[in-house]
Amino acid sequence: MSRTYRIGIIGCGGIANGKHMPSLKKLQNVELVAFCDIIEDKATEASEKYGAADSRVYTDYTELLKDDTIDIIHVLTPNDSHADIAIAALESGKHVMCEKPMAKTAADAARMVEAAKRTGKKLTIGYNNRFRPDSLHLKKLCEEGALGEVYYAKAHAIRRRAVPTWGVFLDEEKQGGGPLIDIGTHALDLTLWMMDNYKPKVVLGTSYHKLSQTENAANAWGPWDPAKFTVEDSAMGMIVMENGASIVLESSWALNSLEVDEAKCTLCGTEAGADMKGGLRINGEKNSRLYTTEVDLSAGGVAFYSGSTEDAPDVEMRAWIKAIDEDTDPVVTPEQAYVVSQILEAIYESSRTGKAVYL
Repeated sequence: MSRTYRIGIIGCGGIANGKHMPSLKKLQNVELVAFCDIIEDKATEASEKYGAADSRVYTDYTELLKDDTIDIIHVLTPNDSHADIAIAALESGKHVMCEKPMAKTAADAARMVEAAKRTGKKLTIGYNNRFRPDSLHLKKLCEEGALGEVYYAKAHAIRRRAVPTWGVFLDEEKQGGGPLIDIGTHALDLTLWMMDNYKPKVVLGTSYHKLSQTENAANAWGPWDPAKFTVEDSAMGMIVMENGASIVLESSWALNSLEVDEAKCTLCGTEAGADMKGGLRINGEKNSRLYTTEVDLSAGGVAFYSGSTEDAPDVEMRAWIKAIDEDTDPVVTPEQAYVVSQILEAIYESSRTGKAVYL
């Protein structure tokens, strides 16, 4: 790395403390110098735990953005504020990592893409599941053509009973949706990336409010309040791409299913298939016999940090800073993330109207 980068954090809640700040703190060439949250105590606590000696605390992000010594901003706020904050940060001359999903609406995501192009600053979205060892290995196989043409895929984001009951997760106005936009977005991003296909043609979707009104429900984080559960409890989509490939997307926070998978995909190609169920498995036919191979991912490195045993967020942050330092495209480009937002919005629209949505 050629220099040390100064980073500002906007939004010091769960994802900041659980992912961004711990991973950034491990990097020797970054300093966390500014922390902003509408709850000042959260920003102060983050500054004391992760901040550099000269770090400052804010409750107004516009004041933070006036600091010209800051190089990079991480936007870690509720979905409805992603676009405005990210665009303001780009216009202030800073590179931006924004947590997933890119924005509450596709229109806002498009504004973010335009701002990045106009300002010449880098913008990426926090799809950290691309950086898992199984994801990186499968992506390499796809790039090498081991699966051939991938023409059918499934994006999995199914929880049996794991509804997030804190923050604004259940607030449709703040978030734009429930499990589809929260965890379905990870599975869809992963699937499109593996297929290297970002040209959707038509989307058909359904969303459900079947279990959200359950009183005293069994749940990983305790019962939810039905009165506050204004988003869907599950949503499904069918996406047909311009080249004829199709993707089934399944997402839920609460579903009567024992088949539970999150941020995983199944790929079916002309030469072989792959899935992430119970580990990475490759299947196909050779010498007139079917085969299944389970890939051992217990050893070896990843594409961005040879020999690494780091968690995906650590690899993600290292790759992000490296892209800035070397002036290359980030692994997750804003154009790719925009397509994810388009498809998610189309699933919601299709569910509301009962009609297919053409993109």
